[in-house]
Amino acid sequence: MRDVVEIGLGKTAQRGYHLDDIAIVPSRRTRDVDDVSTEWKLDAYPFKIPCVAHPSDATQSPESVIALGRLGGLGVLNAEGLWTRYEDPSKILEELASLDEDADATRRLQEVYAEPIKPDLIAERVRQIRASGVTTAVRVSPQHTLALAPVVLDAGVDLLVIQGTLVSAEHVSTTDEPLNLKEFIADLDLPVIVGGCTDYKTALHLMRTGAAGVIVGVGADEWSTTDTVLGIRVPMATAIADAAAARRDYLDETGGRYVHLIADGGLATSGDIAKAIACGADAVMLGEPLSLAEGAPAGGAWWHSAASHPALPRGGFCIAGEPDGTLEEVLYGPANSPNGQLNLFGGLKRAMAKCGYRDVKEFQKVALVLDRA
Repeated sequence: MRDVVEIGLGKTAQRGYHLDDIAIVPSRRTRDVDDVSTEWKLDAYPFKIPCVAHPSDATQSPESVIALGRLGGLGVLNAEGLWTRYEDPSKILEELASLDEDADATRRLQEVYAEPIKPDLIAERVRQIRASGVTTAVRVSPQHTLALAPVVLDAGVDLLVIQGTLVSAEHVSTTDEPLNLKEFIADLDLPVIVGGCTDYKTALHLMRTGAAGVIVGVGADEWSTTDTVLGIRVPMATAIADAAAARRDYLDETGGRYVHLIADGGLATSGDIAKAIACGADAVMLGEPLSLAEGAPAGGAWWHSAASHPALPRGGFCIAGEPDGTLEEVLYGPANSPNGQLNLFGGLKRAMAKCGYRDVKEFQKVALVLDRA
């Protein structure tokens, strides 16, 4: 049984742990770093690194999606973003990059995202990415899946990402017909990634929809305001471990169907990535770390997909700073700083080598220690 704490008469809370609360424990074996593989495969699609981009316009344009794909990761274009609302949003992105981190920035985000989504632009962007030869993934929100998915699918995507702050397989509505994820996914002939989720039961139910991957977490980082706006904050180490337990039970339930877990939240350094995988994730979803790459669409500015919500924004606008390096240097190095923000997957690879593991799947078995009370 997990440690349960009584917080008052008749009310208890389960104890949870953030990635900062745990550390990796090396085993008796070490391994040559050249013998370690960070390769990851989702369905029929192989990737050099277990990296999925958070679908924010700050980091994901058609060009940057292609660039990440060519470097071995998975870029994800937001079908509800600026690139599907404007023929050329580059001037808007330049303007956003020049804003201060205050309330006016949030108001301006709301204004530019008020422009209607144009289905023909969705198709155009998907075709552009597909023509490059990289794996093509597009994100839609659960609320707009039924309306936008046909356009996305007709354009020829390889992977569909259905992502909201929180997604469940049992959405209840007395006003609209809710999206039935299980029926929707069953009618498709391509892999679907769904999320986010934060607990065992939701993860298990999302796996039962037939999803190929489940996003764990709500994308929370220092700029997320989901906690202050909604009061929702589930520590990532615990959320990933719970979802991994759900995957284990689902494997037993189905006789071997494996669902990939993608950790989304609290990931800023290579050490964070290593700890997320050690908790049971197969890949990580990166947002702000990619905004520090030279040539990022918003020039170093960063905001979450939910930061532009017209009624209840749940993310701050920030200027992450001057570029740390090229996208390749952010992912693979070399690093000229010791803070863990460059050479993210070189750091992961070395952590695996220091602990004696050959690949990502093996590394999920590494021992952990709680180093904060």
